[in-house]
This record gives sequence, structure tokens and C-alpha cells, in this order.
Amino acid sequence: MSLESGIQSLKRGEFVLLFDSAGRENEIDMVTAAEFVTPEHVARMRQHAGGLLCIAIDNDFANSLGLRYMHDILAETSTDKEMIMGLAPYGDRPTFSISINHYQTYTGITDRDRSLTIREMANIFDVDNKKKKFISSFKTPGHVPILLASKGLLQNRQGHTEMSVYMTKLADLTPVTAICEMMDAETYSALSIEKAEKYAKQNAIPLIDGKELLEYAKVH
Repeated sequence: MSLESGIQSLKRGEFVLLFDSAGRENEIDMVTAAEFVTPEHVARMRQHAGGLLCIAIDNDFANSLGLRYMHDILAETSTDKEMIMGLAPYGDRPTFSISINHYQTYTGITDRDRSLTIREMANIFDVDNKKKKFISSFKTPGHVPILLASKGLLQNRQGHTEMSVYMTKLADLTPVTAICEMMDAETYSALSIEKAEKYAKQNAIPLIDGKELLEYAKVH
């Protein structure tokens, strides 16, 4: 499917599937715009994707909240330095920051709780004093990890974090996404591109190839 169909799907508050590339993680993530997330979205990602449900956010937004990468935070603590992830096997540094729960959640893990955390994270984007609102609205550690997109997005890193945030920008949406890797219960590994294509077709969800996104970014 075309990139345009993916953009329209995000605008409608629906899903897109994002394939990074065979030479990288070789994974497909289920992606939706955080501002529209409901408990139904979370339930579907949990049941049909099954990976780690995360919030991906734009780098400038992350800076306005005072967020940092987890590997930098840990480097300044007593954590054994040998344990800190440098480059992952697929060639990039992980984009994890802290994990959060919205203060109105109970355990933080239910579909209702996680959807509230994700949606409220997107809502902060339009607030004047973002950092103050962030600190007063969320607790850490929580059940939804935050991923920080690289500055310059696809110019500097071609991961699902950057690709998903880039797509929200193309759609003129808040640059915050909910993303979850698609797993395969038959092979106990990541869902293959062939199975993802079948799922996308059966469920009328656009499947976007990362190569197409990178080509579009180069031209535009």
C-alpha cells in the first residue's frame, strides 16, 4: 500500500504496520497516533502484536520535558557500566528513556490504564509549561516505556521510533505514537514480512515499507 494510505489511516485514528528493513531489526511494528489511543487500541496491540507497547516521541518534545536516554541516565548511577547497552546487535543504540504511568491509573498495566497514559502523554504537547505538566501528571517507574526519537529523525536513525514519529508529522498530527512489535506465537520470533502482509490484507491496514519512507524523506 502507498504511504498516502498510511497517512490517512493515522489521521483517522487507525493503525499502520511499519516494516523497518531486512538489514536492520527485520521487524514489523503496529503503530497508531497516541492522541487517538483508546483501550480498544491497546487490547488489539496486545492481542495481535504482542511485543512491548511503547510511546515514541519527537526529540524536541522530549527535550522540553527534560527526558534523557536511559543509557545516559544509568551511566551516571551506580549501575555496573558493563551492563549498559551500547549498540544493539542490529547496529543502533536503543531509544529507551524512563517508563511511566499516568497518576490517575491504578496498576498501570490494564488496557484502560495504558491507553490513558499514552493519550495523556500526547495531550501535553499543546500545553504551555510542558515540563511542569509532565512532572505533575506522571509517575515513574511505570508500565509504558518512552522512546526518544533521534534529532533529525530518519537522517540519523532509521528505527521504528523515528519512522513512526516522522509519519505523524507527515499527517500533521501530534508527534507522539504508540508502537508495538508484531510477534509470531508459532515460531516464537518476530512476525515475518509475509505473515504481516497477510494480516494487513485481511484487516485492511496499510503496511508501509521503511525503504519507501526513507526515499520519501530524501526527496522531501
